[in-house]
Amino acid sequence: MEWNYYDTFITVAADCPAEFGMIPPARKSGLTIPGIEYALAADRPYRYTQEELLYQVYVRHKQIAESELSLRDAALREEFYGKPKPCMRASMLPKKYGWGIHFNREGKLALIPMESPEYASFVEGRVDGVKLVPAMRNTRKK
Repeated sequence: MEWNYYDTFITVAADCPAEFGMIPPARKSGLTIPGIEYALAADRPYRYTQEELLYQVYVRHKQIAESELSLRDAALREEFYGKPKPCMRASMLPKKYGWGIHFNREGKLALIPMESPEYASFVEGRVDGVKLVPAMRNTRKK
């Protein structure tokens, strides 16, 4: 099953409350799922595909130790990929925190802050060959 996007830009949700790209706050217990997504994607633009990022977030959120990961990586991946997962359109990064997500030709992603000229270039259609897809809304339309 292929979960990746290619030559695609996820715009922030129409009802996103942010006015600019914000770093998701941590909780006392550590990083939240959006915080982990942000940390991985912001530190390494165009390093992860959606599939890879979601798996890395899963591993970190479940606090799976490196020793267990090295012993059970294949089984963990099979377990993880065996169930449907929400895509990055459902992530809080574009829904709540003001980040667009660009997937390049190889399917690797980078975060683009909504206030940036680069974000405007994508949204205004000035980047050839990139399909625009909106993030899912936070609330249902009435």
